[in-house]
Amino acid sequence: MKRSLKIGTVLPLYLLTQSALAEDTLSQTDNGFILMSAMLVLLMSIPGIGLFYSGLTRAKNVLSTIEQTLAVFCIAILLWFAVGYSIAFGGTDGALGSFFGELSKSFLAKITPDSLSGSISELTFVIFQGAFCAISSCLVVGATVERVKFSAVLIALSIWIVLSYAPLAHQVWGGGFIDTVFMSYDFAGGTVVHINAAVCGITGAFMLGRRNDLGKVVMTPHNLGFTYIGACLLWIGWLGFNAGSELCADGVSALAFINTVLCPAAAALTWMICEWIIFKKPSTLGTASGVIAGLVGITPACAFVSPAGAIVIGIACGIICLWGVHGFKRLLKIDDSLDVFGIHGLGAICGGILTGVFCAPELGGAGFKGEWTSILGQTYGQTVSILISIVWSFVASVIAFYVAKKLVGLRVSSDEESEGLDLASHGERGYNL
Repeated sequence: MKRSLKIGTVLPLYLLTQSALAEDTLSQTDNGFILMSAMLVLLMSIPGIGLFYSGLTRAKNVLSTIEQTLAVFCIAILLWFAVGYSIAFGGTDGALGSFFGELSKSFLAKITPDSLSGSISELTFVIFQGAFCAISSCLVVGATVERVKFSAVLIALSIWIVLSYAPLAHQVWGGGFIDTVFMSYDFAGGTVVHINAAVCGITGAFMLGRRNDLGKVVMTPHNLGFTYIGACLLWIGWLGFNAGSELCADGVSALAFINTVLCPAAAALTWMICEWIIFKKPSTLGTASGVIAGLVGITPACAFVSPAGAIVIGIACGIICLWGVHGFKRLLKIDDSLDVFGIHGLGAICGGILTGVFCAPELGGAGFKGEWTSILGQTYGQTVSILISIVWSFVASVIAFYVAKKLVGLRVSSDEESEGLDLASHGERGYNL
């Protein structure tokens, strides 16, 4: 059965990258499906995240936010080609093989059009996983916008990709420490993508400090139309993100697809209803945020839970992420500009833990992983994996932003922040009215 060679199942992902496996044969159907899925994931970063985030900022920072997203995307793709892919999927030999892959595939060495990764071209696998690296890096941008130096963003996230994203991808999907020891389920990136990026974002926000105008002036989103379009692009792209992670066009990819429709729908309606009750009016921003919360929450679980389980996860994520934006943020007192941790961090933690519950066969799930035989055991594995990912990303992020601070400084001046980063950092305006 092909599924034994897919993401999140018993055999780790690094086996897929070994083109010497005798049974590997190219499937044009699978290869085409994953190439299309990769295009959808790339769509999530540019224009999806760019539009979603830029609509949430003030008008004087719209182009700065778009430019940061675009530049970070380009850096992430090139770093993935240079070393990221090899660190994540380069094999597990050596003393540090549980934490970092070998560098033998740096710059895609020894990978040719004939190299296979399961039933698809290894080059297809490279760009599909590279798109994940890119979207993860772009997510971080939302936590630090409106006061961060452009050069600092580029330096910090370049370091973070090498020290955090690629190593965690290896540990979770590449046969490394987290996968082999704790046997947690993470089908498409709850820990690797969302928790990892959210921890980096909130760490950067803390090290930067709060925006000067925060709490002094009204800082409402300048264009919720952009945010709505970005959210819709993210939802469509997420279908490739999750369904494509099966790495073939089969029934499991169909399950992941339908769960990626149901869960965010449930989360969006939950957020909308709660907002309606609490604030007396349902908002477009709230409903769109609920969509993202549900997408994040179902990411680790989409191939392991039933559609009914996906709906319950969506309801839980809608409630928790609403609290994350309105309650947790105030409690923490860190200026996470666009609520990256409140939605991506808390949503992924919620979804990751509930994966351990709803994967249970008695609840319609796919069953437990490895040696786990109960909900308690699987949930323990999920929780410890999440904690390890948080600590790893935090340490790597502190290093990344500290280096950026020493090299170029983290913040623009108060005058530049007041003027807006569009003019101060890029010499252009988003609007000339």
